[in-house]
Amino acid sequence: MLKKILALALLASLAACSQSKTASEPASSISGAGATFPAPLYSAWAQTYKTDAKTTFNYQAIGSGGGIKQIEAGTVDFGASDKPLKPEDLDKNGLYQFPTVMGGIVPMINVAGVEPGQLKLTGPLLADIFLGKVKTWNDPAITALNPGVKLPAAPITVVHRSDGSGTSFLFTTYLASQSPEWSSKVGASDTVEWPVGLGGKGNDGVSAFVKQTVGSIGYVEYAYAKKSNAPFALVKNKAGNYPAPSADSFSAAAASADWDKAAGNYLLLLDQPGKDAWPLTGATFILVHKAQKDASKGAAVLKFFDWAYQNGDANAGTLDYVPMPATVKTMVRKQWAGITANGQPVYTSPNP
Repeated sequence: MLKKILALALLASLAACSQSKTASEPASSISGAGATFPAPLYSAWAQTYKTDAKTTFNYQAIGSGGGIKQIEAGTVDFGASDKPLKPEDLDKNGLYQFPTVMGGIVPMINVAGVEPGQLKLTGPLLADIFLGKVKTWNDPAITALNPGVKLPAAPITVVHRSDGSGTSFLFTTYLASQSPEWSSKVGASDTVEWPVGLGGKGNDGVSAFVKQTVGSIGYVEYAYAKKSNAPFALVKNKAGNYPAPSADSFSAAAASADWDKAAGNYLLLLDQPGKDAWPLTGATFILVHKAQKDASKGAAVLKFFDWAYQNGDANAGTLDYVPMPATVKTMVRKQWAGITANGQPVYTSPNP
């Protein structure tokens, strides 16, 4: 009888241990899905982290809309989106979001004879192009901005995202702020009814379409344009300047960001003041459930991004993303105490 009691006690103990994994027993793999905007950086981080922590990071770059849907459905451990969710939407689905890095969107072009950064555009002109009102590259509205640039009498082919996209959300939100007609006819969202153009899936899909279509223009995260050495247009900022897209101009746009006052970490960085600010700048976000069903999975997700905050800035800079300021990282780490399983925080950061 004593042996039977001891055996039962041992089984109960093993069961309890298996059900109460904590951050000291991290999951060996974590899964996420969403934004293509940060995918090059997340891939770089994952390669190093797999070696350092023996944890596999599986990420599907399916677009922000898909990432939001998957985390809401609980089919992934985290979602990723360049479209931040408003506090009421987070609360409705029991979610929490935090920013990882910041980057910029550029108008990628394929115009014969035009080099990267040679063409200048304004926000209202971009809106007119994507509305289909400006139809050729030698339209007077474009040539007036670009004296000395030889522009062909070729038709403009617009390329846009075909999937639910945070990049589209940022781009259309910017266009809506620049053009009353865009705001009333198309609006700002991760999916819109595009007036004209071809649809490509993901930043890589848009990039590929623009590269193979002479006379085209699309919008992509800067890393994709830089990686393919593709021409891009400069965009007039709020100060009236045409800064080059770079980590420096993205940082300039983020300089006035006040994350402390951003409820639910909801903050947009579009058309910010500053003579060197790139007007199409945005942060990208991670979404997790506030109440975790599996403590070890929740801990593993936060541990990965804590590691990235601590060790990933060099990778971010190489790919022209802007790391979050140290003060924001500290703020976010404190917020992680609100990610719980059975009422207890799943992870406590060892970093300051």
